Amino acid sequence: MIKSKPFFATSEKSVGSDGYEELAVGLEKLKLNDASLIYEKDTSVALGFGFRCGFLGLLHLEVIQERLEREYDLSLILTAPSVQYRITMEDGSELTIDNPALYPDPSGIAKTKEPFIRAVIMTPDRYMGAIMKLCLDRRGINKNYQYLTNDRLEMIFELPLAEVIFDFYDKLKSITQGYGSFDYEVIDFRKTDLVKLDMLINMERVDALSQLIHRDRAVERARFACDKLRDEIPRQMFKIAIQGAIGGNVIARKTISALRKDVTAKCYGGDITRKRKLLEKQKKGKKRMKMVGQVMIPQAAFLSVLKTDTD
Repeated sequence: MIKSKPFFATSEKSVGSDGYEELAVGLEKLKLNDASLIYEKDTSVALGFGFRCGFLGLLHLEVIQERLEREYDLSLILTAPSVQYRITMEDGSELTIDNPALYPDPSGIAKTKEPFIRAVIMTPDRYMGAIMKLCLDRRGINKNYQYLTNDRLEMIFELPLAEVIFDFYDKLKSITQGYGSFDYEVIDFRKTDLVKLDMLINMERVDALSQLIHRDRAVERARFACDKLRDEIPRQMFKIAIQGAIGGNVIARKTISALRKDVTAKCYGGDITRKRKLLEKQKKGKKRMKMVGQVMIPQAAFLSVLKTDTD
């Protein structure tokens, strides 16, 4: 179970009006018959009041989200999960942050540390290779393994907690067909190369999609998020740019093409300049629409970014 309560959840109503109490009541009632759900009150600069929640995995998150929407008529906003990082500034001061909005100016950071865990995985030995690949792909360090019985194995890894909270538990259960068990404990904090990944929709930053991530995984994660958002966000009458950026440096981009009306459909024959004038007028209209248009992001888009490409 992910006990660090990494997900921040709030009601769409609570961003602009009073929906916080409804979400609190819904979570409290769900907690009565689901002991694996844990949550605590939290607040976000961009999203307002909400809760930091812990789930067994992304499947558990989807079940809770679906129940809150169906049974309590709530529309949720979920942010990407995060862990607590320890940041030492150039002036010697230390910060502990778990929210991308609190990430300081990178030019003033001396070093950053992230939590590492000691993971104990027990599984039938036929899944050893798949588990080894999964852990090493998540920046894990293989420490030891031993046979408990003739065909049952105990594997010990040291992993960054940030790599576990996304969907590690779901992947482990999937590749072991449900036979693998997983337990962990936080052992220490280790130096890391941390960056803040921002997602921009139509040149506007979406705070709920910002992530703190290791630099080596930033480009891969940004490209994946752009692909998922392009698939989930409906097309508009204007072109929508989806970008992943670290500071002012754009590292990934996808574009949602605009819906177009055939303005030249009624132009039969005649001078080509007439068609060109109509197309130029349409082009100016779309440019003006892009400047004032608002992009609505469905809840499915927020959830899709949390998954990996092998789901």
